[in-house]
Amino acid sequence: MRALKIAATGMSAQQLRVETISNNLANMNTTGYNARRAEFSDLHYQQATRAGTINASDGTVLPTGVQLGLGVRPSAVTVHLAQGALSATGNDLDLAIDGNGYLEVTLPSGDSAFTRDGSLKRSAEGLIVTSDGYAVVPEIVIPSETRSISVNGQGEVYAYFHDTAEGQLLGQFSLAGFSNAKGLEALGGNLFGETEASGPPVISEPGEDGLGTLRQGYLENSSVDAVREVTELIEAQRGYEMNAKVISAVDQMMGATTQVR
Repeated sequence: MRALKIAATGMSAQQLRVETISNNLANMNTTGYNARRAEFSDLHYQQATRAGTINASDGTVLPTGVQLGLGVRPSAVTVHLAQGALSATGNDLDLAIDGNGYLEVTLPSGDSAFTRDGSLKRSAEGLIVTSDGYAVVPEIVIPSETRSISVNGQGEVYAYFHDTAEGQLLGQFSLAGFSNAKGLEALGGNLFGETEASGPPVISEPGEDGLGTLRQGYLENSSVDAVREVTELIEAQRGYEMNAKVISAVDQMMGATTQVR
């Protein structure tokens, strides 16, 4: 009875869908998070009778044949790239990317990672870092006597001091763009890694080469639509239940077969 294994693959697929939805809902308040969607494809088919086979009885060609499907399999969990709403925070080191692009950071291993989480901090040495302490590229150091800082849309960072009215340029943030941002590897901690699928990063100044601009004092909210996620959760639950009913029906059929006298 192939239906048992087929229904089992259906239950596994709906379980993966529920896990993906639950991760989206868990991150509905995560800065810069983009919702994921589980995608599926049908498994290979058993060709009992191939279409186009010649009928031996009269020599005619069969128009369809008999193809028996063997279930479903996960094909991808893809990210839906959409900018979340910008929320005002008023903090000098909160930066939202208005448009495409990622901030580049340096991991302790020396490798580069990329993020849209602009909740930046200042280290004990004055270096601008992420919430996890990773230095933002290029490295910008804020002097200890700085009264306040200003970041314009092009990423230029100016420091203001008590004894001067004019700001001092400390450096300029850059943004990284990818030809296929959906191919980035999620590393956790709002970080992404470059892969063969994403292609190499194209580093440029904010506002150039199709990249967005920076908004100081704002953070990007998650793009998760809670209503849509709950609706899909109900659909996944019903799909799981229907596959379970198929298993129950097959069990009853097999039970009836074994009771034949």
